[in-house]
Amino acid sequence: MTSCPFLRKLSPTVIQRDIQQLIQLIPRCPFARRLFDGTPLSSPRMYSDVAMERQSDESSVCNICIPNTCALFAGWQKSIVARKSLQPTTDITIKNADPGHSQTIDSVRNDGDSCLGFNYNKFFVSEVERKKRDSTYRVFRRILRDASEFPFADDYSSGMKRRVAVWCSNDYLGMSWHPKVQEAAISTIRKHGVGSGGTRNISGNSLLHESLEAELSDLHGKPAALVFTSCYVANEAVLHTLGTRIPELTIISDAGNHASMIHGIRTSRCPKIIYRHNDVKHLTSLLANIPKDSPKLIAFETVHSMSGDVCPLKNLLDVAEANKALSFVDEVHAVGLYGAHGAGVAERDGQMHRIDAITGTLGKAFASIGGYLAGSSELVDMIRSYASGFIFTTSLPPHSLAAAQTSIQILKSSEGKELRAEHQKRVSIVRQSLRQAGLPVIEAPSHIIPLHVGEAKLCTKISEELLSEHNIYVQSINYPTVDIGDERLRIAPTPHHTDKLTEELVDSLCMVWKKYNLPLNVESARKITRQAG
Repeated sequence: MTSCPFLRKLSPTVIQRDIQQLIQLIPRCPFARRLFDGTPLSSPRMYSDVAMERQSDESSVCNICIPNTCALFAGWQKSIVARKSLQPTTDITIKNADPGHSQTIDSVRNDGDSCLGFNYNKFFVSEVERKKRDSTYRVFRRILRDASEFPFADDYSSGMKRRVAVWCSNDYLGMSWHPKVQEAAISTIRKHGVGSGGTRNISGNSLLHESLEAELSDLHGKPAALVFTSCYVANEAVLHTLGTRIPELTIISDAGNHASMIHGIRTSRCPKIIYRHNDVKHLTSLLANIPKDSPKLIAFETVHSMSGDVCPLKNLLDVAEANKALSFVDEVHAVGLYGAHGAGVAERDGQMHRIDAITGTLGKAFASIGGYLAGSSELVDMIRSYASGFIFTTSLPPHSLAAAQTSIQILKSSEGKELRAEHQKRVSIVRQSLRQAGLPVIEAPSHIIPLHVGEAKLCTKISEELLSEHNIYVQSINYPTVDIGDERLRIAPTPHHTDKLTEELVDSLCMVWKKYNLPLNVESARKITRQAG
């Protein structure tokens, strides 16, 4: 059988994924037209036929196809490769290479009789340039925080050392510089070294891991907990695993959910439904179309990181229970900050016992690194046994575990209650000061204070000027973290920001606002508030 040199290079997976693009290109190739003659283009048989053709006698090739002018390849390159970098390739083997010669990606060409080499670096550059043109290219500030003087840091972004006040850190309570937390990390390093030595299954499990998990299960009032390398990994791994393991599960996801949750749901390939952000009525109406005996999971966050929104937790759990759905609740921006013991919004609202799966982070209010899941023993054991994101990675190092557990214990205590009270007091002072100055505060009931800007390039300029001219670090938040048109500055006060620092922040913001002719009045702030709602 004659075989198409282009189709021969495609894996069945690629053919199945992009079958619609191939279908549109078939009429342009006389060989492909004959190959599919008589087969309905929408027929499920097409995929298997093409896959069989790919495995046919490769000694016979299309005598119509001319290298560099293949109609299928040219169309594919235009519609798929240029957009997604999915140009088909064969395995590349470099033989007899000079040990002293280093080949770049650009110097390696495809081993195909009808395919040109793809200029990878040119593609990478073009993708980055696209980000720069729309002002969504991220420039990392070179910041070294000072553990002896929180919330200050030394900024090296301009090449010179500059002392700055940090107003955008997720170290919400300053626990990273707490003497007991620091000593826990230091003493643990001296005893156990700086690394864990392996995965949890192969030499990387320790009493410290299990002790921290017991601390977390106690914090959330759950029978068990499981520690991950980050809460991004925890969210992605748990949702992916549940979506792939529970038969016919449908996941109903809040439109404002974090990228980690979205990615876990997407890669599970289970049916998903998205409800409007924090909209209980919309959620209820969507669930009405799903049989009550069908497996369901509702996934949402309590505190949303960029808007400062807080979900209607009780109402959402009411809906979950009424529809016999599992509840998956992300408390990343709430743990340590809310509730009598710092367990989050669920503890504050008396709803912890109703939640099936709680995820949280050790890297924000708890000031270490890592993420976790808390839930039933059965759930945790299943995730421990099946989640690739947990199984196939080196476990957290001993000092991070010790620091996190010490921080949790402090925040459970009366000292933690005092810190949370001071934190809420400072948040209120900063929000009120910004509002009184006429700055466009997006109102929210949490500790996060967004200032609306609405244009990416301008938002970045404001952030840069605050840093370079006023020694204040507030990060600009642009797409894709927020929608285009919703660009903002995100301010995160801590208990350690003083009245003087607050006054300097407000004065500096007002100066920059005036410089760029931005509205600075109470009516403007009210307008933004209504839009955000």
